[in-house]
Amino acid sequence: MTNDEIRFGTDILKQADVLATFTEDAPRVTRTYCSKEHKLAGDYLIGLMRDAGMSAGYDAFGNIVGRYEAGVPFAPVVMTGSHQDSVRNAGKYDGLFGILSPIACVKELNRQGKRLPYTLEIVGFGDEEGVRFGVTLIGSKAMAGNFDPAWLEKKDANGVRMREAIAAFGGDPDAWQSLDRRNEGHGEVVAFVESHIEQGPTLLNENLALGVVTAIAGATRMTVRVTGLAGHAGTVPMNVRQDALAAASEMILFVERHCRENGSLVGTVGRIAALPGAINVIPQDVEFSVDVRSGDDLMRRSAIEAIQAEFSEIAKRRGVRVEANPYFELNAAPCDPDLQQQFADAIAAQGIPVRHLPSGAGHDAMEFPKVCPIAMLFVRCGNGGISHHPSETMTAEDADIATKALLHFFENYQPRAFVASAAQRVDRS
Repeated sequence: MTNDEIRFGTDILKQADVLATFTEDAPRVTRTYCSKEHKLAGDYLIGLMRDAGMSAGYDAFGNIVGRYEAGVPFAPVVMTGSHQDSVRNAGKYDGLFGILSPIACVKELNRQGKRLPYTLEIVGFGDEEGVRFGVTLIGSKAMAGNFDPAWLEKKDANGVRMREAIAAFGGDPDAWQSLDRRNEGHGEVVAFVESHIEQGPTLLNENLALGVVTAIAGATRMTVRVTGLAGHAGTVPMNVRQDALAAASEMILFVERHCRENGSLVGTVGRIAALPGAINVIPQDVEFSVDVRSGDDLMRRSAIEAIQAEFSEIAKRRGVRVEANPYFELNAAPCDPDLQQQFADAIAAQGIPVRHLPSGAGHDAMEFPKVCPIAMLFVRCGNGGISHHPSETMTAEDADIATKALLHFFENYQPRAFVASAAQRVDRS
């Protein structure tokens, strides 16, 4: 394909290259909430939105909001977008593709002089990753009515409160309630859709550019503490040891085995610490994390119960104590079947077989089921599906076909539930 034939993809990758220069620790890509780099990237994205024919600016929490107004009166709103912040040492496309791709769609609609039967609103959420303040999905939580004002007192590594950071950015930390898209003043939001790189290898391994997300996985995280008895590594017989690390190792392997044997589960132990940490001393205290995810909340909760029960059995058999305390739970967010079908139609229109798959990662979209139906379009990423890393890649061809599919969705989506009521309002006016 020539560059003219993949103009969406070529432009999007160039724009992503520019955005990668707005970073706190070049040459690595790191962009955190309410930082100077957040503002630079936001200003650049707002410029793209305005050039595409949208009105655009910041809201009170530093989210970027662009609107492409409907061609009919009393129109509902369809929201789309993703996050513009990053993890530390990030790739170029996580989040940002879901902002750049719909901007390209609006630019094409505006070039054609075409308006939609709804207002299309593109949001670049200021924080999804939670790097600076340890709270994830800040922007989408505020817009979806799920924001806890106590988070405003959270401090970053330099002791700056979130409240202070938002104010210094030019926002209003006390305006979180006004961002709630369930409020009547914003117009009726009828759908939230998000386009995102897969951040995994499924589409890549199956040689497919696009996929339809069925659900965004829920998650449970636990802190596990195992307490044994320290002793001399050379003098305590093996059959009487109360080795906390050996017990923890058996527990960790059970997490892996249980989740591997139950197809819709994934389980990860990402952090472990052992004390006293001496070569010649039997470990007495071990702490490790457990992260279990699934698109099926019932299966996830059942897995946590099974894991806790097995941990207790292992501890009893090995003569150690164990505490496994969940500290975080996030429910799964199923995607709307009708919107899934419309994305499937948009993919099929590009001549691509339709693949349905779950998302194991969290996304801004998962905050919106209380507001409206949600859906997600996944786009293949290369290099083994790696993400949250500088090796994250996507091709111009995939960016292009994903944008064409998204444009097909926007052009064909009809907020049918509101067509009749809108007509009635016109008749009464």
